[in-house]
Amino acid sequence: MEAIVILTNLPDQASAEHLARSLVETKIAACVNILAPCVSIYRWQGAIETAHEVPVLIKTLRTHYHKVEQCVRECHPYALPEIIALPIVAGLPDYLAWIATETGDDQMGA
Repeated sequence: MEAIVILTNLPDQASAEHLARSLVETKIAACVNILAPCVSIYRWQGAIETAHEVPVLIKTLRTHYHKVEQCVRECHPYALPEIIALPIVAGLPDYLAWIATETGDDQMGA
């Protein structure tokens, strides 16, 4: 089983907390970190935009990616939310096993 981190940004603390609780309560994420607000500058529909956003880091297994993506899309107010999955190439074995256990797949082992 491959552990991954999924990144997204939400427009405010309340929507970030709602998403985090939804992911952890349904056991498709072991942990969600809600980071300090940031300023994002990006091009959208031909214009340079600036937005205050709340970054979110979602720890889960690759096998749960599509469920996480669906939950983010359902909870996210943006028309095109950032959803990026990054592999975890190394990590504390016990922590990686914890991710697997908390997402209902404890076959990962330590």
